[in-house]
Amino acid sequence: MSDLNDLPRSHDVTDPTTCAWPAREIASAEAPVTAGTDRYMRAAAHAVARAALRELRQGGGTAGTVAVPARSVLAPVSSASPVGTAPTPSSPLSPTTPLGGTGGGAGACASPGWISGAPVLLLVGGGHNGADTLLAGGLLAHSGCAVSAVLATEHPHPVALEEARSHGVTIHGAGYRSDDGTDQALAEAVAAIEAFLVRGGLVLDGLTGIGATGALRPDAAALIAPLIAAGEPGHRPLRVIAVDLPSGTGVDDGTVSGPVLAADLTVTFTCLKGCQCLPPARHLCGVVEVVPLGLPAPTSRPLARHPADGALGDYLRRALREPGPDDHKYTRGVVGLWAGSETYPGAAVLAASGAVRAGAGMVRLTAPRRVEDLVLAARPEVVPAAGRAQALVLGPGIDPADTTRADEVRAILSSTLAPSGGGRQGHTRIPTRIPTVVDAGALSILTELLTEELGCTPLHVLTPHAGEAAALLIALEDKGAAAQETRRWSRERVEAHPGLAAREICRLTGATVLLKGATTLIAAPQRPVVSVDSGPGWMASAGSGDVLAGILGAVLAGAAARWEQETAPAASGPASVMDALVESVAAGVRLHALAGAYAAASPQGTGGTGVGGHPIAALDIAAALGPARLELNWLQAVPHP
Repeated sequence: MSDLNDLPRSHDVTDPTTCAWPAREIASAEAPVTAGTDRYMRAAAHAVARAALRELRQGGGTAGTVAVPARSVLAPVSSASPVGTAPTPSSPLSPTTPLGGTGGGAGACASPGWISGAPVLLLVGGGHNGADTLLAGGLLAHSGCAVSAVLATEHPHPVALEEARSHGVTIHGAGYRSDDGTDQALAEAVAAIEAFLVRGGLVLDGLTGIGATGALRPDAAALIAPLIAAGEPGHRPLRVIAVDLPSGTGVDDGTVSGPVLAADLTVTFTCLKGCQCLPPARHLCGVVEVVPLGLPAPTSRPLARHPADGALGDYLRRALREPGPDDHKYTRGVVGLWAGSETYPGAAVLAASGAVRAGAGMVRLTAPRRVEDLVLAARPEVVPAAGRAQALVLGPGIDPADTTRADEVRAILSSTLAPSGGGRQGHTRIPTRIPTVVDAGALSILTELLTEELGCTPLHVLTPHAGEAAALLIALEDKGAAAQETRRWSRERVEAHPGLAAREICRLTGATVLLKGATTLIAAPQRPVVSVDSGPGWMASAGSGDVLAGILGAVLAGAAARWEQETAPAASGPASVMDALVESVAAGVRLHALAGAYAAASPQGTGGTGVGGHPIAALDIAAALGPARLELNWLQAVPHP
């Protein structure tokens, strides 16, 4: 099996606010600087305390309230998240600067009079995260908050513990009353948590950090159980700030192997972690703020990237630039669409609408007469004739059981495949510049065509959801691999390990893989996984994926049209083409998400899955692509990390 970070270096942007590295490399990069000093620990504590004061000032800690953060377009992680958007992050204050001082804008706190008596609960483990949390709690108590801490360790950081106590933090649990025995200490801690829940307030989760692996230990799991039972984010009488990451999540791979207290906000340091990019842990992080502490980030290749919306606006502008007076349909990009069948005729209408509304210069449709009639009734600008195309979309609404239609798609798909050179794996040569979106029914046809003689190129963009990804993996897995390596892929396993699944399909096919979900992952050869938030839950409806396939066709056709117009050979080499392809696919996914948010009238307006909005149909998403494009254009014009 391929490892998420088992890739050579490339020319990808390595911005710490949008890239994640393995925990061991982060620790290795920081160790020489942090040795022998608590300066950075105290800086982290100040950053957490500022974020907590901001939450309290906004009313997020009041019992029974549902706080929706104010809209902000500047966030190091894409502004979409389960609960809204993050304010612009600021560098942490020096440990010697009072909390009421200027901390760089949005993170500065209000007068202690605003938060006097506000209840704050600290969940404290061993190690640096527990120390950061205790120190932050001490600062909050000094500012007037009513702070209590429950310890899930008998060995808390001694200096941080004493400092928290000296500022008035009430301590419960092991480590402070260890002589009473673990059971008694745990019962006391749970009682303190239940008392906190009567009033509600703000929770700081510092149980584990990047050095932990696997599920929480039983005592830590017992502490968060009543908090989890209080409800989901936005529907509970408390808000949660995770210190560096939600405790119990897989730091590097985003797996969730036990109970996790979902955060409303995660304050992480120096750079992203894999769990903040890769689902299912990504969905438990809430808004993510990256706070630079002045520590070095790793210089190796990132394992994942989560581009900001401003960067995605840049990508979209390059793929689908604003047309000038000399442009025509072929300079804007022509999409060849093989979609729809007698069984699923409407998919062609949806895919064609997505491509047209996203900005394709022209859409050519090859389909049965009934499908053509339906498409032309909805989209008369579509051309029902074969001809020159700069990107292909194959598969929406294709029924493999319809042998005549399947044979048509099989023939065109086969013509796009390349000689594999003796095997599927590692095929990165790009013999053609016609990007091909392989969606829905074409995915099962593809597995029949992938042999020792034929393989995909990176310009084939496969778009499976979890069930289709499992079917692909079962069909393509190495027949000679040991049973313990294949581990019998299933939909459930793909959903539990989507990063691994996307990379494995990429390895086995040589294609670029877009694994759809609430967070969509894009895996391309020799590049880190790209993570893009995919819009409100109202988009989980029939036909939404068909619209996305059309959008992808439009952005890839636009990128291909640009390649045709380039005159400098170096600018159009394989690396440049692949960079543009991944950027275009990411931009298309985000455009689809924003359109869904506009159509559903989501309060966040940026693809979040929080409270609010209304049901939508797939055509509503296509109709909202214009406003969504304007949104990304505006975000692209705003400075971003």
